[in-house]
This record gives sequence, structure tokens and C-alpha cells, in this order.
Amino acid sequence: MKNMTEGSPWKLIILFTIPLICGNILQQLYNIGDGKIVSEFIDEYAFAAVGMTAVVSNTLNGLIGGFTQGFGILVANSFGANDMKRLKRSIAGSVLLTLLLITVLTTLGLLFIRPILIALNTPDEILPQALSYVRIIICGIFFTASYNLLANVLRSLGDSKTPLLFLILSVILNLGLDYIFVRIMNWGINGAAYATVLSQTICTVACLTYVFKRYRHIIPDKSDWKHASRMLAELFTTGLSMGLMGCIVNIGTIILQGAINGLGPDIMAAHVAGRRVLDLLMIMIFTFGFSMTTYVSQNVGAGRIDRVKQGVKAATITVTVISLTLVLICLLISRPVVTWIASTDNVDIINNGVMYCRTGVFFFVALGPLFVLRCTLQGLGHKIIPLYSSAMELSVKVLSASLLVPAIGYFGVALTEPISWVLMTTMLFFMYMYYIKKEVAVRNSRALH
Repeated sequence: MKNMTEGSPWKLIILFTIPLICGNILQQLYNIGDGKIVSEFIDEYAFAAVGMTAVVSNTLNGLIGGFTQGFGILVANSFGANDMKRLKRSIAGSVLLTLLLITVLTTLGLLFIRPILIALNTPDEILPQALSYVRIIICGIFFTASYNLLANVLRSLGDSKTPLLFLILSVILNLGLDYIFVRIMNWGINGAAYATVLSQTICTVACLTYVFKRYRHIIPDKSDWKHASRMLAELFTTGLSMGLMGCIVNIGTIILQGAINGLGPDIMAAHVAGRRVLDLLMIMIFTFGFSMTTYVSQNVGAGRIDRVKQGVKAATITVTVISLTLVLICLLISRPVVTWIASTDNVDIINNGVMYCRTGVFFFVALGPLFVLRCTLQGLGHKIIPLYSSAMELSVKVLSASLLVPAIGYFGVALTEPISWVLMTTMLFFMYMYYIKKEVAVRNSRALH
């Protein structure tokens, strides 16, 4: 466990973020490798099917990850306040709510996935493979949610290294099983889905075993389970805020995906390849947002608003420098990497994929502060304001799908998220300045009395 209420904010945030960056890079490399195996040993339609269903699975994962990250805010806050009783009750309540979330998402996912894929204008030649693949992924939600909860609890305690180790295990298993199920056993696209679920299952069991052995002192006892109901309302509202934030963004992505699908299989393949390059680069900045959630929550619990301000400044400067560096990296690597991922010599696919990721990376200077400010406001306990930024992103994507894409084609898709990033960062900056001044004034008034 790591107490983030003492020591250099910059150093603490950097050291906490490094394992998160490594873990997310590994995850993206897995996604790239997964797509490479599918495109290499099946066909480009299977590649497009895996890629386009990612918006559905990402929405589910975003909701799960958001909820469990929200639960982690209360765990981190209790840890910062050194309140172990509240911490264990928070964990107990988080487990109960996660089980409820798993039941709801699995049931609704299996019932509505077919009409959702049809509504997304999924081409007939891709629909059967996409439907088969994503149904298997939905059946594995239990293990996805369980691992997310375990990982976010550990991160809330300042431990970002342990989740990385188990993620490494999952990625290695995933790629190995992908090759066995797809290449050797010829299970097709279903083999890639089974590999994902099985690797997550093994990783979850291993992580849970570790937590029981290494962190037994945070395991809730009978009285904690009995009194967990007192924490459920606060846990649910915090988790719902974070979950909806990710879900709203991904709903906009699903709507935009429908417009992309209408542009044909070549554009779909280009988008999958270009998006994976952009996602890989984006890891270097969005993980600072996750770090700020833990850092801010612990310091709010300890009453250290001065350290919150210091941390926001340090993180913003860091992500800005990283963003400028990523522009140069993208210009150098985007074409060969897009070509390799898509496994094609189709010039239209390659050129559109390169255009997409290069357009997006130029706006990372706005995206970095966006992640920092949004997660900082969540850590400060403001559950509604970050949702406004997500709603703004949803609105931009809806307008783009209905107006921009029909007018200028795939370039409209490439411009959509950068426009929303600039608007959201501007709004969140003024909101942060207002609320941090208000928080300082309230605490100063309490100190005087």
C-alpha cells in the first residue's frame, strides 16, 4: 500500500502512473496482436468484425470500469482518512454492487446484442461473425468485472504494481491461447473470444488468491458485510457517476460507429487500424487521469486540498510535454504500424487509417488536461460536473454522425473527437477553478471556527 498524502506530488503521481501506463500498453498490444492473428489467419472481414464489436464491448467494459473505479474513490478516501472500518465496509458494498452490475449487464447484453448490431448498420457479410464473437465476450463479463474491482481496490490503496503483474499474465495467456484456438485448432473468430474469456478467468482467480494472502487485513468480516448497506447509496452514486461518464462517451462512439459502418468495409478496417494506433499513443496521457482519481481521493480524505492543487499542476505539465512528444512519434510510425495491423496493401485502408490517427494526435494537448481535470473533479466528490463533459462529447458525436460525416465523409469522423476534446477541456478548466476556490474557502472558514 502507498500513502499519497505525503511526499512530492509529482514523484508520487509519476511512480503510480508508470505501472498503469505499462499495463495499458500491454492491453493495447494484446488488442493489436489479437487483431493481427484474426486478420492473418482468418480474413479481413473477421478483422473488421472484431474491431467494430469493440465499441459494444468497450461500452460494457467502460461501464464496469467506471463503476469499480467509482467504488475505489471511497476506498481511497477512507484509506487517506485512516478509517479502516469504513474502508472494509466500502469494499463489502463494492462487491455486492458489482455482483448486481454483472447480472444486469450479462442479461441485457445477451438479450439486445443482435438488434444493437443491426442498428449499427453492420454489413451482412460481417454480422454473423460479429454476433458470435461478442456473445462469448458478454458471457465473460463476470470475470472482467471481478478483475476490475480487485484492480481498482488495490490501486485505491496506492498499489498500481500488482494489477500490472496480473495483467501481464492475462496478456501472455491471451496471445498464446489466441494462436492455439485460431491458428492450430481452427476455431475461427470464436477462438479469439474464448481465448479472451479464459485468460481473464485465470487472471481473476490468481489475483483474488493473492489479495486473500497479501491483503487479508482489508477483507471485510461479518459485521462489515452486515453494515455495508450504509455505504451502498454513496457507493452506487459515485460508481454510477463514473460508470455513466464512460458509458455516455461510448454510446456516442457506438452512434458514430453506425456512421462509419455506412461508409463500407474498407473504411471500417481503416478505422480499426487507425484507432488502435491512436489508442496506443493515448495510453501515455489518459492513465494520468486514473492516477489523479486515487491521488485526489486520498488527499481529500486527509484534508490536504493544497496537495490536490499541486498534483493537478504537476500532472497537467507532464501530460502536455508527453502530448507534444507523441505528435512526433505518430508522424514517424503511423503508416508502417497501420499497414502491419491491417495486414493489407489496400491503399485506401492504409491512407484513411493514417489520416485518422494523425488528425487525432495533434489535439492531444487538449486531451491530456481533459483526463486530469475530469478525474480530479471526481476525486473531489463532484459527481455531476464530469458527466456534463461526457454529455457534451456525446452531443458532438451525434451531430457528427448526422451532419459532418455525410458532408465530408471519413475526415468528419477524424475531426469529431478532437472538437469535443477542446470544448470539454475548456469547460472543465473553469469548473475546476471555481470548485477548488470554493473548497479552499470552505475549509478556511472551518479552520477559523
